[in-house]
Amino acid sequence: MRNELFTKEKERQLSLYPRIEKIEVKYVGVSHPGTLFIMNKGLSTPYSCAMHLSELHCKKSVLALVDGQLWDMYKPLTHSCEIQFLTFKDEDPEEVNQAYWRSCAMMLGCVLEEAFKDEYLVTLVKAPEVPVLSGAFCYDVILDSRLDDWKPTEESLRSFTKDVYKLIQKDLPFEPLDVDPKVAREIFKHNKYKLEEIEQKASQNSEGKIQLQRFGHFVDITEGPHIPRTSFCHQYEVTAGYNLKSSQPELIRRFQGLSVPVALKLHHSVWHRLWERAKKPITVKEARHKSEKQKEENTKDVKVGNHTSSAESA
Repeated sequence: MRNELFTKEKERQLSLYPRIEKIEVKYVGVSHPGTLFIMNKGLSTPYSCAMHLSELHCKKSVLALVDGQLWDMYKPLTHSCEIQFLTFKDEDPEEVNQAYWRSCAMMLGCVLEEAFKDEYLVTLVKAPEVPVLSGAFCYDVILDSRLDDWKPTEESLRSFTKDVYKLIQKDLPFEPLDVDPKVAREIFKHNKYKLEEIEQKASQNSEGKIQLQRFGHFVDITEGPHIPRTSFCHQYEVTAGYNLKSSQPELIRRFQGLSVPVALKLHHSVWHRLWERAKKPITVKEARHKSEKQKEENTKDVKVGNHTSSAESA
């Protein structure tokens, strides 16, 4: 049902551009700076622009900056603009890494929802936005009450991981879609947790839009841009699942995972250390606090470094 409603809304939005209008997109990246693309308004995407540059740009570009604003690679361009592409190898890959984490969490949610087939109901709660520095991404769900005494084993976690690899191998594109709250409510009308999230986001967003993403037939609410395709993931592991303390009457479970992209392959010993860390329970508030603290320390290091350089040159 979510998939069909997503498709219907996407087609409706495309119908708003009955005539093909041209827009000018100027590439301001390092290679080929100043290249001008004549693209189709509401149809062409940053990925379309990357195709005009090179196959390498298509393979490496994770996000785009459109007039300085973060943009999904498959999100249609709506106006003449300047564009550049972001990769995992950039000097400051924070936004790219966060988009990757967000995408990995969404893939985890998809696997969890389908893991028990039709035998047990799985209700998606949300994918908490946690910093990459926390060491793991996560997705909160409610399992069928008949599974309240069930605890995930190493075998069940491996089974979830295998299901994620099936998604990776399918090379599915992430499709972004901004919708009105009314549309989002219709898509998620059977999930009270998603409805609560929609109301919260609608009140916080000045434009009142809700960001959705889809890959394959799985649709979810999101905090921001995603990677272009599931195949950007390389190593991926579902590492833990545990019960959360909550004021909700239902038992909420948090499942966690770890992944690195194709562009950043790791030695197995490094991966193992990260995997051990990713098994530890994540507290969202604590994870964000640690991330902010780390950013402050990094900023201090930069300032000290700049000051030292100035003193030495003097």
